[in-house]
Formats: sequence, C-alpha cells, structure tokens
Amino acid sequence: MEHDDVTLLAVGAGPANLALAVALEELAPEVAADTLIVEQYDNVVWQRGMLLPWTQSQVSFLKDLVTLRNPRSEYSFINYLHAVHRLDDFVNLGSFTPYRLEISHYLAWVAEHLRQVRIDYARRCVGVEPLRDEQGVVNRWSVSFADGSRVVCRILVLGAGRDVHVPAEFAGLARERVIHSTEYAWRAEELDPTTPHRIVVVGGAQSAAEMLWSAYQRFPQATCTMVMRSIGLNAYESSKFTNELFYPSFVDVFHRARPDARDQLLREMHRTNYSGLAPATLDMLYREIYLGRLTGRQRIDMVTMFDVADAAMDGDEVALTLSDRRTGDSRELRCDVVLLGTGFARGVPRFVQDLAASAGAGEVTVNRQYRLNLPPQVSAACYLQGVNESTHGIADSLLSVLAVRSEEIVSDLLTHLLETTTKRPTALAGR
Repeated sequence: MEHDDVTLLAVGAGPANLALAVALEELAPEVAADTLIVEQYDNVVWQRGMLLPWTQSQVSFLKDLVTLRNPRSEYSFINYLHAVHRLDDFVNLGSFTPYRLEISHYLAWVAEHLRQVRIDYARRCVGVEPLRDEQGVVNRWSVSFADGSRVVCRILVLGAGRDVHVPAEFAGLARERVIHSTEYAWRAEELDPTTPHRIVVVGGAQSAAEMLWSAYQRFPQATCTMVMRSIGLNAYESSKFTNELFYPSFVDVFHRARPDARDQLLREMHRTNYSGLAPATLDMLYREIYLGRLTGRQRIDMVTMFDVADAAMDGDEVALTLSDRRTGDSRELRCDVVLLGTGFARGVPRFVQDLAASAGAGEVTVNRQYRLNLPPQVSAACYLQGVNESTHGIADSLLSVLAVRSEEIVSDLLTHLLETTTKRPTALAGR
C-alpha cells in the first residue's frame, strides 16, 4: 500500500501542534523538514464550534504560541498584528485579551507561514497500528486515514483534544434536537430564526452561557432556559495569586506533588477554568434578565440546582425530566432543542487508549516530557498534548503552557531520536 514516510507526524492542527511546529522550525530544523501535521478539517480554526464574533479569550495575548519561549520569534501574536496592519488598532483597544476570532486568525496565519513543517488538510485519522522490525521491536507507527491513505512515522504527536462529553441521558434524542457546544456555531444555522423555539441550555459555565446569549439574540421569538446543577452562575476565580498556578514553571511543582495534593489543586482550581464565567458575561446576562422582568418580556430563565435525570422524544418535542437537588422532587420541562454546554470527558481519549493497548501498554501514562510510557520493546515514541491534566496540571489543555511545553517536547524527542537511531528498514511489517 502506498504511504508517506516521515520522522514526525502530528495529528491535529490546533494551537498545541502549531506551537510544536514553530518550536521544531526554530530549534530542530532537520526534524521540522521531515514533519507532517494532519488536520481533519479543510482549514485552521480555533474553538470552531464556539467561534462567535463577540467572544473573547480569557488569557493574555502574550501567552501565544511562542512568546514565553522565544519573545523574538517572528511567529508571535504581536508580529502577526504587525504583518496584517492591525497593531495600532489592537494597542488602542487597550486589552490583554483578544477576541477569540482574532486568535483564530492568528493561528491560521502561523499555519500559512510555516516554512518547513507541512500541513495536510481534510485528512481524518481513523487508526494507529504499531509496526515491528525483524527483532519484534515496535519502531514505527502506521497511521491510517478515512480516505484510505496512511502515514508511517517514528514519532507520533497527538494533539486533537479530548473526547466530547454527551451525558448518557441525552443519547436517545434525535440528532437535530441536541447540539453540543463543539458544533454550535454551524448547527445553530439549521434552526429557523423566525420560529418561537423553546431552547434549553444545559450547563453553568462559560460555553453554556455563551450559547444562551447567542441563542437569545439569534432567535428573537425564542424562550431560553438554562438548567444547571449549581446554585447559580459564578465568576471565574481569576486573582493574580491563583493565576500563578498557570505559569509553565508550575508544571514542575504539580508533577512532583503527591496524588492527594494534585487532587486538591485540581479541585480548588476548578472555578479558574471550568465552572466559572467571565465577569462581563455575568453582568450582560443579569442585566438582560433584569430588563426582561422590568418590561414584562422576559425570555431568559434560570433553573438552578436541578439535574437532568432523563431526556426523551415525545413526538416532535423533547421531554426533560428534572430532579430537584434540594428536595428530590421531579418536574418535566418540554422544549424543541437542547444545547449542551457539558464540555469534554476528563479521561484519556479512546483513541489514545487503543493506541497504548496495541503497543502492549496497560494504563495510559506519560513522563514529565509528555512522552507516552511504553514497554521496552517499543522504540517508536508518542507524545500527548492537552490530555495530561491529572499529572501536569489544569493548564495542560490551555494556551498558557504551549510555548514552553513545545520546547520540552522538542528537547526530549531529539534525545529520543539520538538514542534510538537505527538504519531505516527496507521493508515494513504488515505491508
């Protein structure tokens, strides 16, 4: 079977692998020249499902793909603004947090201007097979794609993100009646804006609130109800003291900590990223609810301290069974469409579990440099980006650590290549 043969294959052209691509070009150009990134979509877009024009990032523009590693890099966010003639405008905006759309444009600009690392679009990865040499050592990965093609590599980097979390209660709903936040931006266009929809948003964090506000504006005849387990919406915990826990240097502190201390850190930092909202979003929502009460045209409702115990189709309606966490009583809520702000599964993605099992590994773990721990008979390397929160801290899936993490991975893979360099086999197992 025809295939590409590269030193390094990175799956996913998101911020993590783009930061790695720049680090390779600046620190290891000989590897960069033999590196391929594959992306399942036909372009680079950040947070594709929630790319709403008014949404802003929660992190400083200085936490781009390179600045914390190499402030002089031509791939910085500042240099991007200069290149597209928008630096004056951004400076005049007076904000450290760019619009999400602008970060997305920056990432696409970086992808377009890479000099050595190649990016192939519209290639969806469907499987990974370990390849063994004549001594039975796994020295290559064979990665297959939906179009029937495959790529063979010595080093595999997985940066495609975590699995989407859709609670089991919603599994039986018709697809057109349930939209996860990762699909919201384009699937909301399927709904008629003139229809008086009954929309229910499940969740109480930033993505859920953004979908609620977007739906409220997009569908002027709709009623929008937010259902959450908490007592109400809360602001992000964003003090300068807690923000120090997002420093790249804190990864070492977290990684050395005992398991019980790691658990405490993750619990206490939950509101810094997962269960809070930006203060501006909170204020905007509350003021709109207040005006609705004042004018008697309230279209937003908050249902707090309720679990969704069941969701079923009843004809053309969705019937939700809500369970009151305070009393244990149940009530029914009917709607036309459910928007899920339920985030991502916290466990290791199934794709990674299957890969590890195929190479003879048990539990999926990584070392400090993000390299998958594999048996001694495996000389091929695999690095995991964005799924190591339990060992590397809550910033692992965020922009904050990307620049420095890329340097750590490049340094480790260079050492690994040096230690395992062998003559390329003339034949591949399984061909």
